[in-house]
Amino acid sequence: MDLRGPFSATCPTRELLDQLADKWSLLVLMAVGAGPIRFNALKRAVEGISQKVLTQTVRRLEYNGLLSRQVFPTVPVTVEYSITPLGVSLVKLIEPLREWSIDNIAEVQRARRLANE
Repeated sequence: MDLRGPFSATCPTRELLDQLADKWSLLVLMAVGAGPIRFNALKRAVEGISQKVLTQTVRRLEYNGLLSRQVFPTVPVTVEYSITPLGVSLVKLIEPLREWSIDNIAEVQRARRLANE
C-alpha cells in the first residue's frame, strides 16, 4: 500500500474520502450515531435527502463497515440502522469539524457576502 499521501491514488486517506466525501454520508452517519434508527425516521432526521440517495448512502456506509442493518421479521418488514464501533470512531473525528462549523459559520457567510460584492 502506498502511504505517500492523499495525492497518491493508492493512499488509504484518499480511498476513504472517495467513499465518504459527499454531501450526505457524514450527516447520515452522525444521525445514526445518536442511536438505532429506522429508515423513514432517518430520512426525516436528515432534511433534504431523497429516498434514493439515502438508500445509496446507507448501503455504502454499511459496505464500508460504518453502519449495520438489522431486519426484523414483521409485517411490513422493519429495518433498523445502527452505528458500528468503526463508525463511532469516525464520528468522534467528525465532531470537531461540526464544532468548528458552528463556531465559524458567521465568518464564512461574511466572506461569501464580500465575495459577491
